Amino acid sequence: MSRYYHQLTEGCGNDSCSNSWCASSLGFSRMDNNAAAVKALDLYKVNAKLCDPHPSKKGTASAYLESSTHSNSDSNSKMNNKDNHSVRDNFKEVTYLTEEKVYEILDICGEKEDYSPLIRVIGRVFSSAEGLVQSFRRSKPHTKEELKSLQGKDEDKDEDEKEAATASAAVAMEEDSPASSSSSSGRLGDSDVQKLGPDEVSVDVEAVRRVYERLLSNEKIEAAFLNALVYLSPNVECDLTYHNVYSRDPNYLNLFVIVMENSNLHSPEYLEIALPQFCKAMSKLPLAAQAKLARLWSRYKAEQIRRMVETFQQLITYKVISNEFNSRNLVNDDDAVVAATKCLKIVYYANVLGGDLDMEHNEDEDEEPIPESSELTLQELVDPLETELGIRTNDCRRPLVLFEEFVNEPLNEVLEMDKDYTFFKVETENKFSFMTCPFILNAVTKNLGLYYDNRIRMYSERRITVLYSLVQGQQLNPYLRLKVRRDHIIDDALVRLEMIAMENPADLKKQLYVEFEGEQGVDEGGVSKEFFQLVVEEIFNPDIGMFTYDERTRLFWFNPSSFENDGQYTLIGIVLGLAIYNNCILDVHFPMVVYRKLMGKKGTFRDLADANPVLNQSLKELMEYEGSVEEDMMITFQISQTDLFGNALMYDLRENGDKIPVTNDNRKDFISQYTDYILNKSVEKQFKAFRRGFHMVTNESPLKYLFRPEEIELLICGSRNLDFLALEETTEYDGGYNRDSRIIKEFWETLHSFGEDQKRLFLQFTTGTDRAPVGGLGKLKMIIAKNGPDTDRLPTSHTCFNVLLLPEYNSKEKLRERLLKAITYAKGFGML
Repeated sequence: MSRYYHQLTEGCGNDSCSNSWCASSLGFSRMDNNAAAVKALDLYKVNAKLCDPHPSKKGTASAYLESSTHSNSDSNSKMNNKDNHSVRDNFKEVTYLTEEKVYEILDICGEKEDYSPLIRVIGRVFSSAEGLVQSFRRSKPHTKEELKSLQGKDEDKDEDEKEAATASAAVAMEEDSPASSSSSSGRLGDSDVQKLGPDEVSVDVEAVRRVYERLLSNEKIEAAFLNALVYLSPNVECDLTYHNVYSRDPNYLNLFVIVMENSNLHSPEYLEIALPQFCKAMSKLPLAAQAKLARLWSRYKAEQIRRMVETFQQLITYKVISNEFNSRNLVNDDDAVVAATKCLKIVYYANVLGGDLDMEHNEDEDEEPIPESSELTLQELVDPLETELGIRTNDCRRPLVLFEEFVNEPLNEVLEMDKDYTFFKVETENKFSFMTCPFILNAVTKNLGLYYDNRIRMYSERRITVLYSLVQGQQLNPYLRLKVRRDHIIDDALVRLEMIAMENPADLKKQLYVEFEGEQGVDEGGVSKEFFQLVVEEIFNPDIGMFTYDERTRLFWFNPSSFENDGQYTLIGIVLGLAIYNNCILDVHFPMVVYRKLMGKKGTFRDLADANPVLNQSLKELMEYEGSVEEDMMITFQISQTDLFGNALMYDLRENGDKIPVTNDNRKDFISQYTDYILNKSVEKQFKAFRRGFHMVTNESPLKYLFRPEEIELLICGSRNLDFLALEETTEYDGGYNRDSRIIKEFWETLHSFGEDQKRLFLQFTTGTDRAPVGGLGKLKMIIAKNGPDTDRLPTSHTCFNVLLLPEYNSKEKLRERLLKAITYAKGFGML
């Protein structure tokens, strides 16, 4: 088909050609590359006549793999730029481009005020994988002896021929030996030439950017890039899918680097055909090639990464809003959206690699392995590209571009998460799951995926229990049933959960069912919510001594001198895991470093700003002190801490630390060891027990795969921002009430007039927790139902279903008084 295309765009070279579908024939009407590509396909289908190539045209339409083995230098050096009677004929033999050649053609076209030759050259080179791979090569600088040799050989040539020969020689030298250049510590966005390594490409990226900057300002030339990309992409996709071309020539990656430097890729003209086709081709790159691209792009500046992110996001958004996706027409089946997401993944990992990485401070694994099922476990849920690059998202402390910029909200709105989760678990080649690219999903969508995973595990455990009861004749409980006394809730819960953890940890995967002794409440969600709330209140009570509380930060931390045994810390870990597993929100206040540690990263000095800001400031001042640290501060590698009774406990950061002074030279090591002791070593025993309890519940969950530490906090604690206007917008009404009812209007006016603490009490009274769910109060489906006419009875609620039962009080004042009394004194469960 490529021969038909070249016949339509360039002709056979025979001026007397009689073929009506040849550009060399006299009556042929010129067409753009896009139209030529379509027509070439039609001619190919009907096996139309092909011209015999004229001697001057032989070899120009050869396939990539055949022609890439031959040098193209002769084609440029043979051009005769002095023949100005026909500018068009001057550049017929240009099959690849250099920066100098582009400027040469541009200058000649500018003199003639005719840019059609340049447009044809761009169309020919940028529509050919062969030509694009050979273009804009980076060559190593010539030595003085090499330059003299080149000049000696070219003495008889005119200036244009010299330039072409020099460029060809440079390419040949580059291909014969590893390319190198002056080293630079800057990113590829800098003007310095980078030294080529094994994971880099031979493209001169800076030259490509300069060329694009010169050419894209011309609309006609820009159209040539667009049309060329339409023709190029299907051939590239075919090469990668069927011909394994990258393994034969790693330089094939050059064309993706060159095309992605086009700053107009996200413009509307590209979104319909050109960019979707290019993304499909790019998504076919083998894993090694994707990793190589990610490593290259990781050296780009943040604005260049952001441009590529915006390019793929524009395409995804355009496709989502221009189609009506639903349960029958899944977005997972849209090739363009899927391909763009796969391409975005490469940029995502480039963003991680190029950010501030911490690869060293990893938590040690639990000494005792947690029992696992035969299913895919949390540790095995690792993205192949992540493995190829040897990094994890959690290794990145600060990416080049914020992670939030990779989230596509329109996609999240149309994604059918139940279907997507099925594709994720089944792992079929024919169906793509966006859960394999969690960076593009927001916390609400990922939470929904986790919910499906948890529920399926619960149902699975329930079915297994029923099966055992049928086979063995034993009466087993299909639920994780906890019966506790309200005034002994910690003891009862600890004993029961410890027994389950030792005897059959799989029971922790069952649906939680809580019963308070002596109370009539049936647990359909609300009783479990109160159970979690009471356990958290009790176990985080400073009088218990398990955790210390910082009044300034309002955060809890593990008490290094606690007298409680490991079982208590294991219990709170299990409680956090059960809360996630049962979709409950807890009123827990940990610094972010706790969630980072749960995800496998140790605390470092950067975490002190959140966990212990006073100590962080002191150590920061020590690091920045300009005087003599040893003489002025007189501190050593021995530190002290205060226990529960106010006694000072000494600890040596080094052996005989009290005899080792902190100096200007070793203060960095002192700060590092001090931080490591406070955040890791001093609480190692307590945290390991806590983490083990947490993993007992979540070890088979995709939690670690889907969520970052800050999202884990949101999952456990809910959102701290309470937007009651959003709650008003989403609330539904029942029993005769509607949005325009007098009592409803007065109710919202009253609620909006409450203080922050009163609003939290109302939320606690109605939903069982004073936190907003993931996504905010707008995601909370609250129902206000009529509970009879005016009365002295208080409002009541069903926290299991977030239902408020509100009598139709005859005045706003009475409504306020009754509502405040109800939310202030509400506790416990009973039948009305």
